[in-house]
This record gives sequence, structure tokens and C-alpha cells, in this order.
Amino acid sequence: MALAGGGGGGHVRGRRRPRKRPLSEINVTPLVDVMLVLLIIFMISAPLLTVGVPIELPKTEAGAVDASDEPVVVSIKRDGAIYIGESEVAWDRLVLRVAQDGGENARDKPVFVRADGRAPYQAVVRVMARLNAAGFTKLNLITDTAATDAEG
Repeated sequence: MALAGGGGGGHVRGRRRPRKRPLSEINVTPLVDVMLVLLIIFMISAPLLTVGVPIELPKTEAGAVDASDEPVVVSIKRDGAIYIGESEVAWDRLVLRVAQDGGENARDKPVFVRADGRAPYQAVVRVMARLNAAGFTKLNLITDTAATDAEG
């Protein structure tokens, strides 16, 4: 005997499947992807932004120097020629040019000395001693912090 309206397969009243609600969370995966790409781009392009004369820096295992102030960069080429930025400087005008490039409070600003790895040691020491005697106390030697190369 069949019940009226009670055929098999009907569903029970009051037990509904919950509706799918839209996800209210932000999907951060694309944001992370974009940020990683930007990080890689800046990591690759930052070393190319250094201004100066092309020299081959000596290799060391020292860490990087914190440069909160804009430094004055003094470069020494393999032949002992001295440069500030990209312009060559005579020995007798070295202190004057570093002071000019440093602006006001130049003696309190860091001075980065970049010397070619094959530059004479005497040339590097003379530049550093001259700047130190003139009152520049924040002298930093810039080296390449890359791992040991094939030359050993």
C-alpha cells in the first residue's frame, strides 16, 4: 500500500545542504608571486647601479657595510689613478674634492675607498692616510664579498 505523497526517494524536510558561500579571504598567492619577482629584479639590478670607474675589487669574506648616509666614493685604478665618482682627481686636490662631494658635515659622512685588487698597496694606503689626516674618520674599504673564485 502506497502512502500518498510519500514516495521513495523524497528528502527529509528541514535538512538542507548548506549553500556555498563566496570565499571572503584574499588570495595572497598572486601578491607573493609579484613581490618575489620584484625582489629578484631589484637584487639583480642593485649591483649595476653603483657609480664609478670599472675596477676589479679584491675578494674577501667580510660582511657588507651599513651605509645610512650617502657616501663619497673614492676609486683607485690598477695604475694608481685616483677617481671620485667618475672623474679623475689629482693627488693634491684629493681632500678638497672629497670635502666638496661630501657637502656640509663632509668629515662626518662615510668615505668608501674602492681599489682595484691589483692596485699598488702603497697607493691605497696613501689615499687612506691622507683622508684620515684631513679629518675623515669614517673610511671604508669596499671589497667583493663573493665566494672564492677559481684563481684561489
